[in-house]
Amino acid sequence: MELLEFARGPGLAIALALFAIGTVWRLAGIFRRPVKPDYSEPRSTALAAGALRAIVTRMWHPRNFRSRTLVGTLNAYGYHVGLAIVFFGFAPHIAFVERLTGLAWPAAPAWLFAVAVALTFIGLFYALMVRLTSPVLRLLSNFDDWASWAITIAPMVTGMAVIMLPIEQGYPASPASPVPVAIHLLSFELLIAWLPFSKLAHAFLVFVSRGYTGAAFARKGADL
Repeated sequence: MELLEFARGPGLAIALALFAIGTVWRLAGIFRRPVKPDYSEPRSTALAAGALRAIVTRMWHPRNFRSRTLVGTLNAYGYHVGLAIVFFGFAPHIAFVERLTGLAWPAAPAWLFAVAVALTFIGLFYALMVRLTSPVLRLLSNFDDWASWAITIAPMVTGMAVIMLPIEQGYPASPASPVPVAIHLLSFELLIAWLPFSKLAHAFLVFVSRGYTGAAFARKGADL
């Protein structure tokens, strides 16, 4: 079996299975944790509204911290949005999703895709430089932080190696260049397999944690 055949077949199946199992495992571990009974009378029963309010309002830092965190916040939004556009807006990626799920949508304009790529690279390297130069962040960083950064940027780097290859139905058509395509696909599969077991799981856990906190505060009659 050639490397590209493995990446498109067993490799992709294994990565998707690990992603699904890991996501269920993380969520089950959270919701199965014992909760201490609260015998106090609730100030409000609008828990769902409190959860939604916390999710929306905490998308931006509180006013007291904005002056110190503005650059980092803008950078984080920049490369997160850039990553989303690169994955969901590039025509070959859309064709890849369509092959798996049957879903498709219009591709992003070329200029927007180029801006998204630039934002992602600049943002990720800026985040790395901040972590390397900040004594506090460097002390708090562990293997998960460094590995997650490398695994996140790997598909971007490998994607640059195949972006100029001829495209046919969403896949590079040149049989003489299957290795760069296989490496790119394997790097993406590593990302989705690693995601639920690492700090990258904040991609979906952030809504769970903020929602739970917002509901708890709403029950106490407090406003986040």
